[in-house]
Amino acid sequence: MQPTRVVAITGASAGIGRATALRLAREGAALAICARRAARLAEVAAEIEAAGGQALPVAADVTREQDMCDFVRRAVGRFGRLDVMMCNAGFGIAGAIDSVTPDQMRKLIDVNYLGTYYAARAALPHFRKQRRGHVIIVSSIVGKRGVPYMDGYAATKFAQVGLAECLRSELVGTDIHVTVVYPISTDTEFFDVMTHETGSRVERAFGPHQNVEHVADAVARAIAHPVPELYPYATSRVLVWLNAFAPGLCDRLVKKYGRKPM
Repeated sequence: MQPTRVVAITGASAGIGRATALRLAREGAALAICARRAARLAEVAAEIEAAGGQALPVAADVTREQDMCDFVRRAVGRFGRLDVMMCNAGFGIAGAIDSVTPDQMRKLIDVNYLGTYYAARAALPHFRKQRRGHVIIVSSIVGKRGVPYMDGYAATKFAQVGLAECLRSELVGTDIHVTVVYPISTDTEFFDVMTHETGSRVERAFGPHQNVEHVADAVARAIAHPVPELYPYATSRVLVWLNAFAPGLCDRLVKKYGRKPM
């Protein structure tokens, strides 16, 4: 049976990646999913099949260029095409810029930015050959407006946005789309991982939250009807507008949303 879409997702063993894979599986999509945790990935693959989709789990590391090339090659080899590359893998470290170590900063760049770059770069030749495709980059609302003590993480998320905007302008007039997703604080294991990577406890941010299913639904809609930017929590656009027109006021407003390590 031909799948409705063939979608590759990085960081698919948990969180937004897993939720999106399951959401698309219910529509009959074929999902090539990758993450470093092979056992967790196998569990997600079984969930995808149970939901009505097809699954290709690939244990891979987004910081390795060859892993991403192999991931795309295996997806195309298994399903005959690739419609969407969702660059989702990422993590956070909390702390002011002088408390985040150079090694921690390099790891953030390797996973959040270079992981996005390698995955998108691996998919683009296939999209150009097909003359269609869709790159989806999962950034964060802090990729539009930084908050206290998320300096390194926000920097990598801004970098993703810059990459996407350049790529999108290069592809104007083609049937290859680029979408940036800007979730707010989402109920995943993100904070547990951030606590581990930071080396001290990080409290969940003050303010609104959303669940992964809400983000997954929004991504599914953007795949069906591509848009340049996607704000799953619509009100978060106000923060972007406020920062553009009154950045000083915005500085004072976001102070309470900081994630200072304990």
